[in-house]
Amino acid sequence: MLKLKGYLKPFLIGLMVTILLLFVQAFSDLNLPNYMSDIVNVGIQQNGIENAAPDAITEEGMMFMTSFMDDSEKQLVADNYILVSNTDENAKGVAYSTIYPDAKNQLYIKSVVSEEISTELNRSFGVATWTFINVMKSVGTQATSTTTVSIDNLDLTQLYQIMPMLEMLPDGTLTSAHELALNNDDSLLKASGIVFVEAFYSELGANLSDMQTTYITTIGLYMLLIALLGGIASILVSLFSSRIAAGVARNLRKDVFNKIENFSNNEFDKFSTASLITRCTNDITQIQQLLIIGIRMVCYAPIMAVGGIIMAINKTASLSWIIALAVVVVVGMIMIVMVIAMPKFQAIQKLVDKLNLVARENLSGLMVIRAFGTQKHEQQRFADANMEFTKTNLFVNRVMVFMMPAMMFIMNGLTLLIVWNGAKQIAASAMQVGDMMAFMQYAMQVLMAFMMISMMFIMVPRAAVSAKRIAEVLETPFTIIDPKDPKSFDSTQKGIVEFRNVHFRYHGADEDALADISFTAKAGQTTAIIGSTGSGKSTIATLILRFYDVTKGQILVDGVDIRDVKQHDLRAKIGYTPQKGILLSGTIESNIKYGNKEATRNEIETAATVAQAMDFINEKEEGLDSLIAQGATNVSGGQKQRLSIARALAKKPEIFIFDDSFSALDFTTDAALRKALHEHAAESTIIVVAQRVGTIMNAEQILVLDDGKIVGQGTHKELLVNCPAYREIASSQLSKEELA
Repeated sequence: MLKLKGYLKPFLIGLMVTILLLFVQAFSDLNLPNYMSDIVNVGIQQNGIENAAPDAITEEGMMFMTSFMDDSEKQLVADNYILVSNTDENAKGVAYSTIYPDAKNQLYIKSVVSEEISTELNRSFGVATWTFINVMKSVGTQATSTTTVSIDNLDLTQLYQIMPMLEMLPDGTLTSAHELALNNDDSLLKASGIVFVEAFYSELGANLSDMQTTYITTIGLYMLLIALLGGIASILVSLFSSRIAAGVARNLRKDVFNKIENFSNNEFDKFSTASLITRCTNDITQIQQLLIIGIRMVCYAPIMAVGGIIMAINKTASLSWIIALAVVVVVGMIMIVMVIAMPKFQAIQKLVDKLNLVARENLSGLMVIRAFGTQKHEQQRFADANMEFTKTNLFVNRVMVFMMPAMMFIMNGLTLLIVWNGAKQIAASAMQVGDMMAFMQYAMQVLMAFMMISMMFIMVPRAAVSAKRIAEVLETPFTIIDPKDPKSFDSTQKGIVEFRNVHFRYHGADEDALADISFTAKAGQTTAIIGSTGSGKSTIATLILRFYDVTKGQILVDGVDIRDVKQHDLRAKIGYTPQKGILLSGTIESNIKYGNKEATRNEIETAATVAQAMDFINEKEEGLDSLIAQGATNVSGGQKQRLSIARALAKKPEIFIFDDSFSALDFTTDAALRKALHEHAAESTIIVVAQRVGTIMNAEQILVLDDGKIVGQGTHKELLVNCPAYREIASSQLSKEELA
């Protein structure tokens, strides 16, 4: 995977923007449970009252609460509360009598304070509340713990009446009660203090229902805005990740295809065609899918996992062991799945290659298969490959399917543990309901994050296999390369091809395919090559085109070693027609123009006429504009060869190489084509590889090959006299009269 990291460089800005958006999305998702907790704890349970330090309180209420505070707490309250008249107005110009209609002449109003001071005030009032509770417990009063007292049964009038009795208590009682109150958790102090705040607000005539509605509505709007922000970020993340993945896949496909386009035959010998097709398509698709999901999950999942754990611990650290247990179980399950599934991921892509190979061979050789009546054999062959691929995929899918019910079991078990333990802490006043609900959501987010990470562990190995296969293609060194300082062809020579003591051996072979080959093909002449099957005729043609490099010796074109010039410059001089006529999908005209995009209509017709192709072209309704089907299935073998020859002619090269490209032509067409070719390309060098003596008997020079060596060289008449191998070939094809 790391070998392909360079393909992300053009998309670094988009990647950084995507990561930033993922942080925004994670921020939104992590804050929603907090707001939900506030709605339950504050909005529902506390009637929208956020602080244990009231915004307004009567003089009696202030005297009552401060009587349970120490000197520092009293000073803090004195510094941050102002005694005002009920006729005074607040900062918004509203009279306090309007907000607190039951207020008497004067009341205390809390000043605008910082968050830090607000926290200290909340703690001071909470401690005062619990000091009162502890005092009541110590004197054995029936007013029991206020944590279970609601607003309905908290009578401030009765509490004010017992103040003289409380003042008579020994100093030690109040001090010990205060010290005991300081040991309580801040959240419990705040929640208990709010019970008194509700009573103080009711005493002032404040509308608690409006306060609750306003708070819930405000927090709800915050949640909607955060959810909207997270949704927008999620959409943009999907958009950017898709564009990045598609861009990387596009560049990979382009580079892999360009690499394959520049492969020599040596490189093609290392990879099967089916494998190269799979690497260009299926393997790159695996990388693309990984990037689409991975860009999001690789960044988002860790943020959610870490952030969820931190937020959950902040809510209540006492339940953190439950998340730790769930994470250990999930990680263990992922590791087991990976050990089982990893080897299969590596096998799947090779099985795709095998399946493509069988399918390609069947489709390309369908006529042969039908001719020999082996359809059932091929069907079984395909079924075997298909079944092996299916079984491997099913095995992997079964392992993956196990994860979902396992994750659901873990999540449900986690929920049960949280509710069980959280309910006990709520009963003991150590936790609020909203905090337990928020903790539950954070736990789910943490588990989902680890589940996303597990999905990445599943996808990465398969994509890594694909990446390795793609890298193999991209890193394959070219055996045929252009020189650093290329030479130019000698302008005084045109079309001269010279072999000097050429030896050639295929990679991995034990013997040379060609040995000590020397000859010169001159402009204006036809050099023919003939010999038995496997004698090396076509190898000579491929060496001239530099599809392979010679093992030893030199090949010169126009006086320059072909290894010293650019491949493009060399092949620009050559018009090549392979033995198997290959046409591309398009029209007849586009195929003939393939080697010369600037060819005019007249030049195309001339090339087709010389190639003896105009007769069947004119028979078609659309003529040169007739379509050629994929694989040229709508033209015959002879028509393919003639169109391939026309394509080479339209290029107007200095050198023509016809690699047994007259084999599908009848004798009459063959003779007519050779005659027209001789007239049309009189100044060009023509190299003809042939099996039929009749095709080459008029050549100025004939090379006879046998077992990779030249065993005869000369004209037809000369070879009949001094070359037994040629005479044997000619005798098998020509009559005695023709031999004479």
